[in-house]
Amino acid sequence: MRRYETIFIVRPNIGEDEIEAITSRSVATIEGDGGTIIRINNWGLKKLAYLIKKETQGYYVHVDYAGVPASVAEIERIFRIDDRILKYLTVKLADSCDPEAVKEEIASAEPAPASDEENIEDKKTVSADKEKTDSVEEDKTDSADDEKTDTAEEEKTDSADDEKTDTVEEEKAD
Repeated sequence: MRRYETIFIVRPNIGEDEIEAITSRSVATIEGDGGTIIRINNWGLKKLAYLIKKETQGYYVHVDYAGVPASVAEIERIFRIDDRILKYLTVKLADSCDPEAVKEEIASAEPAPASDEENIEDKKTVSADKEKTDSVEEDKTDSADDEKTDTAEEEKTDSADDEKTDTVEEEKAD
């Protein structure tokens, strides 16, 4: 078996039940040929970068699976026929794949749900970090204001010196 991922974009004006029907038909095709679904992600309604079949938005679905090339060909054949599908893309991720090992790897990579106490502690830490950042930004703003004041005073002093020099030169000329 090989590992694949297929992303397909469905027209935005169809309902959730039709999107589920398209997804379940794809899953049935994969599993019918002996494949295994690793993960299905519904990314939701997103704006398209350019018009596709006169649509500006599309509903994205990502399917990660292990299967045979025949099931990929069948899924793509179905997508070409179905007018509800705007675009699709299938990418081969690996030449050989053990679906159970991949599922275990994904499960271990995802963080375990935290308890309420841990969430409260995390929020306290985040707010403390934010307070530190805010105070550093205030210090930077204060020092920037001081620099502006120093620069303005120097310019006033320079212009006053220039005026004195001009006055002295005029007196010598008289």
